[in-house]
Amino acid sequence: MAQRSQPRRATPRRDVHAEITQAIVGQLEQGTPPWRQPWQSGHPAGAITRPLRHNLVPYRGINCLLLWLQATLAGYSAPVWMTYRQAAELGGQVRKGETSTLVVKAGTFEKTEHEEATGEDVTVTRRYYKGYRVFNLEQIDGLAERFDVPERPLAAHARIEAAERFFAATGARIEEGGDVACYIPALDLIRMPPLGAFDDAEAYYGTLAHEIGHWTRGNGRLERDYSAQYWQGQHHGAEELVAELVACFLAADLGVAPDPRDEHIAYLSGWLELMKASHPVIFKAATLAEQAVDYLHSLQPYGEAATRAA
Repeated sequence: MAQRSQPRRATPRRDVHAEITQAIVGQLEQGTPPWRQPWQSGHPAGAITRPLRHNLVPYRGINCLLLWLQATLAGYSAPVWMTYRQAAELGGQVRKGETSTLVVKAGTFEKTEHEEATGEDVTVTRRYYKGYRVFNLEQIDGLAERFDVPERPLAAHARIEAAERFFAATGARIEEGGDVACYIPALDLIRMPPLGAFDDAEAYYGTLAHEIGHWTRGNGRLERDYSAQYWQGQHHGAEELVAELVACFLAADLGVAPDPRDEHIAYLSGWLELMKASHPVIFKAATLAEQAVDYLHSLQPYGEAATRAA
């Protein structure tokens, strides 16, 4: 008598949002936002850059946070990351026993939904994230010489001059005065304490990077709407999170360090609450921050920033 084949058990669908959010929440609970860890813990290579793909295209958004975090925890100084297959195709070999790091690829799909208000079916575009695994260059044999990534940043004065040109090219109104850095929407004005009030010029421009993040939302420049349910009504805390990420992404692009500010520590509990309640929050915040950074790059003499890989 023929035996009946047992039905295959369905493989549980991986919740990439939850997995990544839990990793970030774990670091926030220790009191240090993972997007600031490379600077605060002393990155082995000294210079903080965007993580790079095998073709040296920078990662963006949530993947920057994940790879900065892993590099800090593991002590990697190389900024290059790639899949097992990519390493093999380039002639390298991932060492036995090495652990990969989760990153995500973003995509979109169309879905038909029924609108109760109109009684009509409409086609909407939804975003999705698919996880895949990568290894740092330092986990791979045979490729170190192929990727001659500079270990030393530009000289400090060159970084500061570049940052000065960058912020000037945005056209933002920036005035010095007082002892508080802030963006004033009613005046469409960024107010900064004098340069001498900061520990050094890098700290000044690192703080300015945060405030110009707020500026990108003002005066009709970018629409950042925090009315969606997953923001839990925390509009101010959400905007501060986005500006935080803008500062870190922009600091990596400009070669300066984002300045840690005591008042931002007060937002940690709110960010933790947000992320625990809604896993898409950190993904959305990273996307909004990248949009702001792209906008700032588009104001530079070199024109609109090219679309970069996720």
